[in-house]
Amino acid sequence: MADKTVDHGPWTGCAVMFLQSHSPGLNLLSLYKDQQGKFVIFKVIKLTLTDSVAGICGYEILKVHDADPFLGVEVKFMDMAACQQFLESYSSGAVRQSLSQHASRLLGVPQELKVGTQLKAGTQILDLCLDKLDVCLQHIHLSQPERLRDEEIDRLEQQLQSQALGPGPQPTTIIEEESPVPINCFKFQNRVFEDRMLTAADVQRFSNGVGREWKRVGRTLGKSCRALKSPAIDNLAYEYEREGVYEQAYQMLSRFMEAEGRAAKLSRLVKALEDCKLTRLAENILDIQPRE
Repeated sequence: MADKTVDHGPWTGCAVMFLQSHSPGLNLLSLYKDQQGKFVIFKVIKLTLTDSVAGICGYEILKVHDADPFLGVEVKFMDMAACQQFLESYSSGAVRQSLSQHASRLLGVPQELKVGTQLKAGTQILDLCLDKLDVCLQHIHLSQPERLRDEEIDRLEQQLQSQALGPGPQPTTIIEEESPVPINCFKFQNRVFEDRMLTAADVQRFSNGVGREWKRVGRTLGKSCRALKSPAIDNLAYEYEREGVYEQAYQMLSRFMEAEGRAAKLSRLVKALEDCKLTRLAENILDIQPRE
């Protein structure tokens, strides 16, 4: 298999994305095995993949299968640009974020669902070489699909199309479900904001306004950031005790940005502030003017 080459005909390739919920009481595999849950989970996967390829029509789902404890999603790519866009989205964490958002909304979960993922092409685990997207593309290209689309996927695709088209007594519901927040945006107080990496100005506003609550925000961010897990917050408090709470908050958020790189997004900070009931500070960072 290592010497296999595919250098003729149109560009195609195959990858399998493995999904697993890390939220207690929610098992994606069990939900998919349930007849009512199957369509909802398929819709979550479909919306996520559409987001990940930025609308490029260059992929199809071949099969969704039991890979206990994971749910396996086999995807065929018929366009290199679509595959590259997917890999970039996956590498940045946007695919996992999209999965969480769509699953939380469609499953009616009050908090954002935590989802773990793994990506493979044949026997190659692509998560180990995401810093080399050209290598990942080659592995996917070499992993040619070995089957046609599963009949169950055909039925689910038809059901999804039927729901999008009508019947028309509930147009509001259809519009709401088929118009998710774009993957490069997030919603706060029913308004959509463009997501971006945190800036020095954000750090300054945060540090000026958070006060002693910086520890609570840090621990909230630490749920998804290894660099802020216990005892990192207490160590920061001790190390910068003489400089005061501004410097402690500044160093905490700076450490988050250094550790997370491109994934240190504005949406993550706003969500942490919202979870800590610091909405005024979130409004300040987003430059939302207070209502008269």
